[in-house]
Amino acid sequence: MKQRVPAAHTKPAKVKNRVSWLPVIVVVSLALVMLSIYWLHSSQTQAKAAANVAPPAPSPSTTPTDMATKPAAYFQPTLPNSSSIPIAAPKGMAWIPGGEFSMGAQDPPDKDDVGMNATLDSRPVHRVYVDGFFMDKTDVTNAQFAAFVKATGYVTVAERKPRAEDFPGAPPENLVAGSVVFLAPDHAVPLNDHFQWWTYVPGANWRHPLGPKSSIAGKDDYPVVHVAYEDAAAYAKWAGKRLPTEAEWEFAARGGLTGKPYVWGDQFRPHDKWMANTHQGHFPDKDAGTDGYIGIAPVAKFPANGYGLYDMAGNVWQWTSDWYRPDYYQVLASQNKVTTNPQGPDSSYDPAEPKQVKRTQRGGSFLCTDQYCSRYMVGTRGKGDPDTGTNHLGFRCVMVGTKSIAKS
Repeated sequence: MKQRVPAAHTKPAKVKNRVSWLPVIVVVSLALVMLSIYWLHSSQTQAKAAANVAPPAPSPSTTPTDMATKPAAYFQPTLPNSSSIPIAAPKGMAWIPGGEFSMGAQDPPDKDDVGMNATLDSRPVHRVYVDGFFMDKTDVTNAQFAAFVKATGYVTVAERKPRAEDFPGAPPENLVAGSVVFLAPDHAVPLNDHFQWWTYVPGANWRHPLGPKSSIAGKDDYPVVHVAYEDAAAYAKWAGKRLPTEAEWEFAARGGLTGKPYVWGDQFRPHDKWMANTHQGHFPDKDAGTDGYIGIAPVAKFPANGYGLYDMAGNVWQWTSDWYRPDYYQVLASQNKVTTNPQGPDSSYDPAEPKQVKRTQRGGSFLCTDQYCSRYMVGTRGKGDPDTGTNHLGFRCVMVGTKSIAKS
């Protein structure tokens, strides 16, 4: 499975074919050539993924825009289970009691346009029940992922050389492994073209987050990035864990709070304190690092939430196991009952890229800002191609309470 170019902050946009088929190519940017390779692969894999792609619901009331125009649903109290922890918490994990809660996005405090747009596919608010589980206190780190690779010899999607049979006609010299990297432009750019800051970089992968000349040496406690969905799932299986459902992730992120816009409460910076690694300065060309970090930060450098989980907002996006559909909450709410342990929709549908499957991502990243992406707000949703990792995407794992772990 090969990568394709993601939309900025998981906001999709169609990738244009930039391959030139002229006999002689005088000057072609390698980045653009590789982008074309991934576009070609996307068109081939669409047929393979067709079983997981479904058309939109016919009713216009299921569109994100219409959902957003309805009054925000009432957030009823979170009702955590009172049962005690079933076993001793595995190393590096926290017990999440589970229970019933209102799932969905609250309005941003100032109701700004960027924040309100981030809630479009996160309405209506609906009641959900999840069983208790353990969750990693932090995103999986470089050190933890390195242990997995050493034990198994696993090779990530970004490290695999594209196969010639997947890209007929592509020059052999252009079939180079790599991944998609955020590179800040040196000047202000329009925000309607994510190619201004996302670039395919040959040689970029989890060991070399910014390209072959970069390294993770001395960064054992940073979250591992450039992990496609199958990479994250492979690690979780090896560790005796799994990826969280979207409902589990949100219950855990809320930390027992009810209907708050942020993991930590009502204000983005309570008492002027930074609570997450996000983007300050002018996006995308200037990250001022006012929160203490320019770009990605080590794990657990900001306060934990009520369940002892770190970085459930900002720093890096996190994979969940759910397929993405913008109308999924509408379907659950229409049942007029508490949904128990939802596993996500049976199929994926993204109206911006109808033939491309997507998995849901949560939490936002160090690139999120009220200028462009406010999805550090708890309850808001991201989405991404399962076969694509980036340098702002990681993951954490969960485990049911009755299972022991050999590799914890």
